[in-house]
Amino acid sequence: MDHAAEAHRTDLMTITRHVLNEQSKHPEARGAFTILLNHIVLGCKFLCSAVSKAGLAKLIGLAGETNVQGEEQKKLDVLSNEVFVKALISSGQTSILISEEDEDATFVNPSKRGRYVVVFDPLDGSSNIDCGVSIGTIFGIYTVEHKNDLSLEDVLQPGENMVAAGYCMRCRALNLDRYSYREAIEELSRRQKLS
Repeated sequence: MDHAAEAHRTDLMTITRHVLNEQSKHPEARGAFTILLNHIVLGCKFLCSAVSKAGLAKLIGLAGETNVQGEEQKKLDVLSNEVFVKALISSGQTSILISEEDEDATFVNPSKRGRYVVVFDPLDGSSNIDCGVSIGTIFGIYTVEHKNDLSLEDVLQPGENMVAAGYCMRCRALNLDRYSYREAIEELSRRQKLS
């Protein structure tokens, strides 16, 4: 047995580990960006859990509201937006939040402001949530020069000024509430044979 190869396969690189490794290469770094990314990761993990049990938790279906694009919001859209806004504000590293789900920008309370602007779609592809296809969170991060004197102009920056951007993809789990136990086992077996 090749123990070195086995060890390599178990040496997982998580986004948190990667960010901490990169931060250590920059002695001037103070950890603000690392904190922000970890809060984004936290939001993604929470949403992954919520999406995987959406059928059982009755989170599938319309919420009865529309977003700024005129699209009907799903229950998971509303939950996703609340989770991401709270995760980003609680990081203490953001000044302005722009969400596809909100008509207006969220200006963070001055006592909790940091130097970053985050633009995001908390649940991209949510119109396909009932189909069981992949969905995810898209985000982009910019910096602001003066966190105490903010305006929407701080958000309207060219893409080349973006500090980071990312997409956290997740796939909905099989809804056991829509199948009997036997049908679910048969469906999982069929899918395994296809892959």
